Amino acid sequence: MKRTPKAVFFIVSVLIIALTCTSFFGIHKFYGDRMDTIIKGASEIRFGVDIQGGVDATFGPVDDKLEPTDAEMDSIRGVIEERMVLEGITDYEIYTDYVSDRVIVRFPWGADKAGQDPQKAITELGETAQLYFYYGDDTDSTTGKPKGELVLTGDDVASATAGAQPLSETSTETEPVVQLKLTADGTKKFATATEKAYKNKECISIWLDYGGETGMQMISAPTVEAVISNGEAVISGSFTTIEDAETLANQITSGAMPFAVEAKSTGTVAASLGEKALQGMVLAGIIGFVLIAVYLVLMYRLPGVIAIIALLGQVGGSIAAVSGYFSVVQGFTLTLPGIAGIIMSMGMGVDANVITAERIREEIRRGKTIDGSIEAGSRNSISAIVDGNVTTAIVAVVLMGVFGPSDGLWAIILSPVLSWFPASTTGAVYSFGYTLLVGIIFNFIMSVFASRLMLKSIVRFKALRKPWLLGGERV
Repeated sequence: MKRTPKAVFFIVSVLIIALTCTSFFGIHKFYGDRMDTIIKGASEIRFGVDIQGGVDATFGPVDDKLEPTDAEMDSIRGVIEERMVLEGITDYEIYTDYVSDRVIVRFPWGADKAGQDPQKAITELGETAQLYFYYGDDTDSTTGKPKGELVLTGDDVASATAGAQPLSETSTETEPVVQLKLTADGTKKFATATEKAYKNKECISIWLDYGGETGMQMISAPTVEAVISNGEAVISGSFTTIEDAETLANQITSGAMPFAVEAKSTGTVAASLGEKALQGMVLAGIIGFVLIAVYLVLMYRLPGVIAIIALLGQVGGSIAAVSGYFSVVQGFTLTLPGIAGIIMSMGMGVDANVITAERIREEIRRGKTIDGSIEAGSRNSISAIVDGNVTTAIVAVVLMGVFGPSDGLWAIILSPVLSWFPASTTGAVYSFGYTLLVGIIFNFIMSVFASRLMLKSIVRFKALRKPWLLGGERV
């Protein structure tokens, strides 16, 4: 067996502890009274309607005389649904009433529900928010609309993401921005426009058309200081917080409404179970983790200690995948069934570590060496662990496909099968499937890969190369 360096144990365990701590507490930076979130923690998690209640609203056209087609109503629903998914809202209900030309939606509060205005949350979902770039910043004094040549529209934008950039080349303070990546056609248009603006020392103004009474508003008018030919643009100077930038980025990405809509009625939804149920489940999880940790140490000694570290990493990874910790994974709505999914995946992580520890102990009792026992025990346990986790992962994927958004990844993959059944978007069940699948993925990373790596490393220390520390004496 190839020997694993002693330092590997400390490197892996420190990385796991760092992941766990930052996933729970996040990382924030303060500029005066402004707080910028660098890494989201558990406090940024959006909980489901069952835990903290939420908002319900009925959307319809601003012009009551308008008679939209069913396809246009489907488009309204699709844009609202896309915006909720981009906001990490997965515990939602949405229906289309084609007779009354209404879209009815219910969704949970954000993480900072205290003092939230339901009207503001609803407005963010229903705004038209069509993006336009115009040459120059001259406006018509009568209509307030831009007078310059139209350069780009939202259709020329491939993606929009919120970010931050320095206020100046010498400043360490940052400001929220929206970073745009243009399509191939948009890149050519923007290169031509910025070349002209640069030559004439002009600006290119950025406008949003919100429709209805709000109309068009200029949100930025930066002077062009170079020809921009890489297909990238930045909207800056109009955001108070990174959340404001995220809202605009989501509106641009999801596209504009086919016509102006407004909330015809709004209200709040009371939590069906409440925060006490959340506190009870979290407390049960903590007590269960402590009892399991004691059991693992007493029964399996050194492998038990390693298993505890791996389980911490699994829990931290699951929380990170829900909060939006990873930039490539959008935040997720966590419901009580979702928390149950995390706890269930923890049980599977315990099972994986127990199976491996038992196999190692069996090899020790047969008289094999320390290294030989770890190698054989790890090899002999892998098939049972993989079988159990893969079959559970399949169930989780099916749950996400059946009860998730109709245009979600798993729904698309499983569409040949799901087409036989009626659509049924249920965020609570979808949340359970998601956290269960994420927990299984981190189970493989932590309880299969990391724990074995740490065990092979730590037994390099002479004081720890004792058979009883691995579960028992040789026969």
